Amino acid sequence: MSENSEILGDQEIGERLRIAREGARITQASAADAIGAARTTVVALEQGQRRVRTDELQKLAALYGTSANALLRRESIHVDMIPRFRKLILTADEAALDAVRLLNDLVRAEVELENALGVSRSRKYPPERPVLPGNIRQQAELDAQELRVWLGLGSGPCLDIISLLELQLGIRVFLRPLHGSISGLFAFDEATGASMLLNSNHPLSRLIQTALHELAHFISARLQPDVLTEADNRQSREEIYADAFARCFSMPARPVRERFLEITAGQSHFTRRHIILLAHAFGVSREAMARRLEELELVKSGTWKWFVANGGISDEQAREVLGDTVDLTAIRIETRRMVPLRVSLLAREAWKRDIYSEGQLARLLRLDRHELRALLEGTDSEENEANDLVKISD
Repeated sequence: MSENSEILGDQEIGERLRIAREGARITQASAADAIGAARTTVVALEQGQRRVRTDELQKLAALYGTSANALLRRESIHVDMIPRFRKLILTADEAALDAVRLLNDLVRAEVELENALGVSRSRKYPPERPVLPGNIRQQAELDAQELRVWLGLGSGPCLDIISLLELQLGIRVFLRPLHGSISGLFAFDEATGASMLLNSNHPLSRLIQTALHELAHFISARLQPDVLTEADNRQSREEIYADAFARCFSMPARPVRERFLEITAGQSHFTRRHIILLAHAFGVSREAMARRLEELELVKSGTWKWFVANGGISDEQAREVLGDTVDLTAIRIETRRMVPLRVSLLAREAWKRDIYSEGQLARLLRLDRHELRALLEGTDSEENEANDLVKISD
C-alpha cells in the first residue's frame, strides 16, 4: 500500500470515525469502553477537538469492523447516506437498514477505487422532471417517452436496463442478494452521484421493473432516497408516478399496441399465448404485460385476475409457447454479478498495481476471500500477455 502524500486533519479523521461507528451500529458509550475513556472523549474525537492516538485508532477500527489503514487512506471517501434513509424508514426495519449500509459501503468502495486509480465516472444525467399537479399517469407516460427519445432508444423494447443505467446514464448500479422483503434502493449524493442497489435474488423481469421504479425516482425527485419493499403499498403521487413510469418505459404505448394488433390479428379470443408472447417481446413479467394491456384498454379490465382465477399462466406453459426463441443468458448472468463489471476491472487494476492487497479488496468490496479470488482470477496471465502494441495509451 502506497503511503499517503498528505496527512488527514483531526476533523476529517473524526468524521470518518463517526461514520464508521454509525455504520457498525456502535454507540458512543460502547466505543468509549473499548478505548477505556469517557463518552465525552469519543465525542471530542469525532468532532476533531482531540487527536486520536494510534492505540485508540486501532481499537476503534477493530470495533467498527474496519482497519486503521482504511480510515486513514487519503483516496478513501467516507459516504454517509444512512441518516437520510433513517428519516425515510420510520420503523426499526433492520433488513432495510442493512441494505442501506450495504449500498453506502459499495458506493464508497467504487469511489475509493476511482480515486486510487485517478479515474472518475462520467455522469450523463437527463434533466429532472418533478411530479406536477394533474394526471399523474399521463405525466409518467410523457416523461418515460421523453427519456427514451433522449437516450436514443426509439420505440423498441429495451431488455438490458442495467447496462443502460450504468453506461448511458452513469448511475452506479449494484446487485446483491438482499432480504426477501427488499426489492431495491435509490440514493443521490452530490459527491458520488446517483446509485442503486437491487435484489439479485428476484426474477429478472421483476428486477428490471424495480430498476425502472428507482429510475423514476431519479428522474422526478433525485435528492430524495427511496427504499422499495415487497409489501410496499404507498399511494403517494410519487409512488404512483414511479410505478406508472416503469410500465411506460418498459412497455411504450405505441409499440405495445402495434405488437398486440400483429399477434391477435384475425383471432376471436385473447389467450394465455398472447400474454406470453407479448411479455417475452418486451422482457417483462406476464402480469405486468396483462395490466399494461388493461391500462391501454386493449383488453377488458380484470383480464389478469380472470387468468389467475382460472389456473394462471405457468412457466411450463411459457416454455411450450416460446421454446428457445431468444437466449437472454448474457443478461441474466450480468444481473447475478456480485461486483459490477466496471468495478471489477478497477479492482483488478488496483491489485495489479499493488495498491491494495487481497484482504483490503475483500473488505472494501464486501466479499469473502473465495469471491475476491474468483474476481481476480486470470489477472496475472493478462499482465503477462500485455505488450507495447496492445497497451492502452496514457
